[in-house]
Amino acid sequence: MSSRMFKFGVAAASACVGSVVASWSIDRWNSPHVVNNAMQRPPKRKRTLPLRSEQIKSLMSGEEFDVLIIGGGATGAGCALDSVTRGLKTALVELDDFASGTSSRSTKLIHGGVRYLQKAILGLDLEQYRMVKEALQERATMLESAPHLTHPLPIMLPVYTWWQLPYYWVGIKAYDLVAGDRNVKSSYLLSKNDALELFPMLRGDKLCGAIVYYDGQQDDARMCLAVALTAARHGATVCNHVEVKELLRKDDGTGNKVLCGAKVKDHISGKEFTVKAKCIINATGPFTDSIRKMDDPTVKSICCPSSGVHIVLPGYYSPDQMGLLDPSTSDGRVIFFLPWQRQTIAGTTDLPCEITHNPVPTEDEIQFILSEIKNYLNKDVEVRRGDVLSAWSGIRPLVSDPNKDDTQSLARNHIVHVSPSHLITIAGGKWTTYRAMAEHTLDAAIKACNLKPERPDAVTSFLKIEGGQGWTPTMYIRLVQDFGLECEVAQHLAKSYGDRAFAVSKMASLTGKRWPIIGNRIHPEFPYIDAEIRYGVREYACTAVDMIARRLRLAFLNVQAAQEALPVIVDIMGEELQWSKEEKERQIKHATEFLANEMGHAVNRSSKEKIPIKLSKEEIQTYVKRFQLIDKDKKGYVSINDIRRALKSFGDGDVSGEQLHDILKEIDTNMNGQVELDEYLQMMSAIKTGDVAYSRFARMAELEEAKVEAANLKTKISVDRSGGGL
Repeated sequence: MSSRMFKFGVAAASACVGSVVASWSIDRWNSPHVVNNAMQRPPKRKRTLPLRSEQIKSLMSGEEFDVLIIGGGATGAGCALDSVTRGLKTALVELDDFASGTSSRSTKLIHGGVRYLQKAILGLDLEQYRMVKEALQERATMLESAPHLTHPLPIMLPVYTWWQLPYYWVGIKAYDLVAGDRNVKSSYLLSKNDALELFPMLRGDKLCGAIVYYDGQQDDARMCLAVALTAARHGATVCNHVEVKELLRKDDGTGNKVLCGAKVKDHISGKEFTVKAKCIINATGPFTDSIRKMDDPTVKSICCPSSGVHIVLPGYYSPDQMGLLDPSTSDGRVIFFLPWQRQTIAGTTDLPCEITHNPVPTEDEIQFILSEIKNYLNKDVEVRRGDVLSAWSGIRPLVSDPNKDDTQSLARNHIVHVSPSHLITIAGGKWTTYRAMAEHTLDAAIKACNLKPERPDAVTSFLKIEGGQGWTPTMYIRLVQDFGLECEVAQHLAKSYGDRAFAVSKMASLTGKRWPIIGNRIHPEFPYIDAEIRYGVREYACTAVDMIARRLRLAFLNVQAAQEALPVIVDIMGEELQWSKEEKERQIKHATEFLANEMGHAVNRSSKEKIPIKLSKEEIQTYVKRFQLIDKDKKGYVSINDIRRALKSFGDGDVSGEQLHDILKEIDTNMNGQVELDEYLQMMSAIKTGDVAYSRFARMAELEEAKVEAANLKTKISVDRSGGGL
C-alpha cells in the first residue's frame, strides 16, 4: 500500500509541476492566436436596431456585400460581429431562427473543459492543452463582454474514495493555473460537512469531501441573439428565416470559378432573390456538409453528428448557486447537474445520431440521466420521472479536418477550411470559443478572398454585447422604483436584456392593481411579462416558436407552462405582426408540435401511458368514487363541462376555456377530448410511483370528494344536538 501511495504522490506532484512548466513554456515559445489590439478601439455603434423588413430590403438591394455568412448560430453571429466591426460590409442569413439549432440546446456552461485538460496532461497532448488554454481565455472574455447574460458558477466535484481527493485536487489546481490571470475564481477543498452544508441534497454516506471549482454559465439562446443584434447595430444585415437555395459562381479572371453570391428565399414573405458577395462563410454547425456539397457535390462529408440530451428538473433538486459534476458515469461519460433560471439542468448524453433540423429526446436517454443523478442525491430527494419538466436534444457538430490527409480522426478543436472556390468553412469547436473561432475565420476569409477591411485585426475582445454597456448588478432596483415592476420580474429583465430592460419596461401594460403597477405575467409561475412579447418582435421573432424557445426560455424551462402560455403569446404577436385568425391557429399548431416533439412533451406523455396501474383495492375504490362524483350524469367519462361544473362549485367559475382544456389534456392520454376511468386510475398510479409529480384533475377530484363528505356531515343530526334522546 505504501509503495502504491508513493507512486500516486509522485504522479500527482509530477502532473501539477508539469502543468505549470508546460503552461509557462508553451506560452513562451508558442503563444496562441492573439492579436495586439493595444492601439485599437472598438468602433461605436452606428444605429438603432433596424426592423426586419428593413434588413430584408437591404439584402434585396442588389448591392455587393464583402461577406455573406450562412448560419445564425453562435459561430455565424460571431463571424458577423467580427466582420462588421472590422469595417466589412456584412450580411448574415439563417434558415430558421438565431440559435435555433445547437446554440440554444447546450449545457449553458462557459468552460475550458476539465476533462480535456486531464487528457492533455496525462497524454502529453499539446493540441488539447492549447484548446483548453484558448477556451479559458475566451471564458473570461465572455464573462466581461456580456455581464448580464453570464456569471461565474461554482461547481462541486464530490469525492467518495479518499485517495481520489489529492488526485482531483491536483487536476483542478492545474485548471486554475492554465487559466492564469484570466481565472474566474480559485478552486478550493471542502470537508464532508462543509460539502453537505453547501449542497444539502448530496448523498452523504461514504462522502470523503469535495472540490469546488469555477466556470461560467450563460443564457445561450439570448447570448447568441445578443451577438447578432450587436452586429446589426454596427451595420450588419442579419436576417432569420432566410434559406440559401443555391451558391453562385463567376470566373475570377484566371479561369477559376469562385463564389460570388447566393440565391436565397425569405420564408416569411415567400420571396426569392439574389445576394451578391465577395466572400461566403459556411457556419452552419451540423449542416456544414450540406453547404459544402452545394459548393462541390463531390466532397467527402466531414461532420460526425452526436446527440446530447438534457433534462430540466424543479429548482429544489439543486442549490441556487452551486452545480455538481459527476466525472465518471456508469458508461464513462460526464454528467453536469446545474442550477439555471431557478430550475435544474441535468445532462448530457453522447450518442451518434442522424443530422436533422428537429432532434428529439428519447425515453432511454432521459432514464439514463435520471439513473445517474440518483447516485449522487440523498434519500430525501426522490428522483421521479414525473419531475422532468422538459427535455431536449442538441446535435454536436464533431468534424474531421479536411486540411489533413487523415480525415478519419475527429478534430478536437475547430477547423477553418478554404475550398478551391473560396468557400470558407468554420466547423467544430464549442460555444465558449465562438469569438476566437470567428476571428480565425475572418482572418482566413480576408486572406483567401483579398478583402480590404478598415481594421485588419479583430476588436471583438474589447466589445460589449447588446445590453452589457450600461448594466450593473443592482440595475433591477431602478426598474422596480422607476416603473413599478415586481422585484422578481425586474431581476429577470435586467439579467435577460441588460440596459435594454428599460426599453422593454416602457412597453409593459398596466396591471390595474396597486402593486405591481405594470407588467402582466404571461404565466403565473414565471417572471415573463407581456412587454417581452412586443419587444421580442423587434428582436426579429417571426413565429411563436421563436418567442417561446429563444426570446423567452419558457419552452426549455417547462414545456407544460409554455403550452399554457401559447394563446396569450400568439394573441400579442398577432397584434404586432397583424396575423389573421387562421395564421394564429397555424402558429399555435406549429408551436404545439415543436413542444411535443423537440421539447419532450410527447415523450413525457408517452412515459405516462406505459406505466402499469399499481394501486391497492382500497385505493381503487377511493378513486372510482371520486371519478363518479365528478361524472354526475353517469356517462362513464368526464367531459370538459364536468370539469367546469366542478371548478365552479369550488368558486373557480372564471377559469378560461384554454385552462379547462389544459386540465383535460394532462390526463386525456388517448386524446379523444374526455377522461375515462382507466386514464384516471393510471394517472393516480403514476402519481403514487413518482412518474407524475402533480395533476390538477386529481386534485380537483380529491376536493370534490371532500366537499361531498362535508355536505353529508352537515345533514347528520348528532346525539348532542337532539338533546341526547331524553
